[in-house]
Amino acid sequence: MKSNDVGLIGLGVMGQNLALNIARNEFKTAAYDITAETTREFMDRIGSESGITAVDDLRELAAVLTRPRKILLMVQAGPAVDEVIEGLVDVLEPGDLIMDGGNSLFSDTQRRGVFLAEKELKYLGVGISGGEEGALNGPSIMPGGDLQAWQMVEPIFKAIAARADEEPCVALMGAGGAGHFVKMVHNGIEYGDMQLIGESYDLMRRTLGMSAADLAEVFAEWSRGPLSSYLIDITADIFCKIDEETGKPLVDLILDTAGQKGTGRWTVQSALELGVAVPTLAAAVDARVISSLKKERTNAARMLPGPKASSAGGRQQTFIEKLGKALYTAKICAYAQGFALMQAADGAYGFGLDLGETARVWKAGCIIRALFLEEVRRAFATKPDIDNLLMDPFFSKAAGEGQQALREVVSVGSQAGVAVPALSASLAYYDAYRTDRLPVNLLQAQRDYFGAHTYQRTDKEGVFHTKWK
Repeated sequence: MKSNDVGLIGLGVMGQNLALNIARNEFKTAAYDITAETTREFMDRIGSESGITAVDDLRELAAVLTRPRKILLMVQAGPAVDEVIEGLVDVLEPGDLIMDGGNSLFSDTQRRGVFLAEKELKYLGVGISGGEEGALNGPSIMPGGDLQAWQMVEPIFKAIAARADEEPCVALMGAGGAGHFVKMVHNGIEYGDMQLIGESYDLMRRTLGMSAADLAEVFAEWSRGPLSSYLIDITADIFCKIDEETGKPLVDLILDTAGQKGTGRWTVQSALELGVAVPTLAAAVDARVISSLKKERTNAARMLPGPKASSAGGRQQTFIEKLGKALYTAKICAYAQGFALMQAADGAYGFGLDLGETARVWKAGCIIRALFLEEVRRAFATKPDIDNLLMDPFFSKAAGEGQQALREVVSVGSQAGVAVPALSASLAYYDAYRTDRLPVNLLQAQRDYFGAHTYQRTDKEGVFHTKWK
């Protein structure tokens, strides 16, 4: 019987929780996973009254959906998405809609959209943020694609999304791969934010000798001020968790090697292609790469000299206050870089982004939700073509007030031999952006000297080349 409002393919944890969220909001859902055992275990757990119907294959899925069919893919990004799409093409009809809710590369989404348009099928690339909890209780949702396709599922997404100021945290980001591009940049900012928090933790741990319990208090205090955000909140919780077997803080027992799934790297690659500086985000990606060299780092720790991490100087509370200001300033720089990248992408790819609306969608449900996103929303709503978030009066004032603290914190890290790549990169970004005359005049002279690349002058128009020797 064709009575289900939406189909969902892929019953990993995110897929399961989204299915439950959709069904809880009174949209009948048909679910399918390529592994029959996964489907069976899921249905056994939720019971027959859940509003979810399990199916055995794609053809059956198509048969139990109302027309035009709406199908959300929650499968691993990459070839698996193409494989499922190929299978769906054989069972769907013109006007049906396929949505990819995974972390696909935006250019793949654009390619798939073109392919499906030729088959007269609609397509949305849907960025979804919030992790397992968000998928179940309300994620931030960033769809991109055709307006008519969005209107087909708008009621469903608005019902299941997180809410901020009584508004659902979902909106059509723009055309083509806009949704997945925005989600990619979200994750790039997430990389930067997490690295900045990690460096702040490392400074307190190594220069102040603070315990996990002490750190929990600091982050709990920060969560009540301008730094208030989801990542700060959960960090406070993490420091409170005690390992049952050892009685030690669990965070102290976790191996210091970080994983990554590609979105941070894609963000940096896209920035390079578009000529946008994202040094804080790039430093965060580099830091994860270096963290993976655990054996090499262990050997280097025994062989390479450096200063002994010592007291940060002055009173502990004074340094913690400076660190909070430094972290806030660096965080502003990270967001400024991410939004500058989205601005450049909008010009290059014609997405039609509304960056104020993007900030609004990020205010709840997503991993980088933060108190100051309302100020980001206001900044772009007031002046959509602003050159950089740092040029907004609120953020220029905040960064100006915090830049001295950031300098002092980076100096402490340098003197103590504590790596602070993202904090340092944020400071360098701030200083480079506010510098009227950078030393690249010398760089241009060098390029002209060895490669006849030419240069421009400050005192006359035109392009010049000099025979330097």
